[in-house]
Amino acid sequence: MIITSAKPLEEILEILKDEDDVFIIGCNVCAAKLKTGGEPEVLAMCRQLEEHGKHVVGWALPTAACSIRSYESLVEKNELIKEARCILVMGCGSGVSATANVVDLPVYGSNNTLSLGGSSSGKLLTNQCIMCGDCTVGEFGGLCPKSQCPKGLLNGPCGGSVAGKCEVNSENDCVWALIYERLKKINRLDLLYVIHAPKEHAFK
Repeated sequence: MIITSAKPLEEILEILKDEDDVFIIGCNVCAAKLKTGGEPEVLAMCRQLEEHGKHVVGWALPTAACSIRSYESLVEKNELIKEARCILVMGCGSGVSATANVVDLPVYGSNNTLSLGGSSSGKLLTNQCIMCGDCTVGEFGGLCPKSQCPKGLLNGPCGGSVAGKCEVNSENDCVWALIYERLKKINRLDLLYVIHAPKEHAFK
């Protein structure tokens, strides 16, 4: 699940200040789950933009904004897109990019994309992955220190971790304390003795 947060309405209005005849595209997967782009949020955005003088020509709710097949598939959802002069996507950055790839109009996003997360046992999990392309999360009991440790430490906690809390943000649990407890629970504390080399982050 891609974790997003809604931009303030004032910021969206600033983005659209030179635009009109707006068509809104939501996302019925991640953004709907997070209430940043499902049908209720899309309808509320239509209303708010109209109240601020913008003409909203229509809206559509594809299954996933990041998986739009073609412009024609959007027309099938709502032919009023043909009257649009710009698109506002209420999804993640990938949804904005996917939409821009199939329309010849300015495309803007109403959300900030924060991280790759998920949900488990009814709880929203954020910062589960930074999509580094070199996944070793299984060696840490399913908790990724690259995404959940502010310092990205791969070989144990820093010296600033106190009583299981993060030095950078004392409201957060130190991910290394959580990794230790998880590995202990599954009888794999031996994995803590594995030395992980620094990661190469250079672009190729």
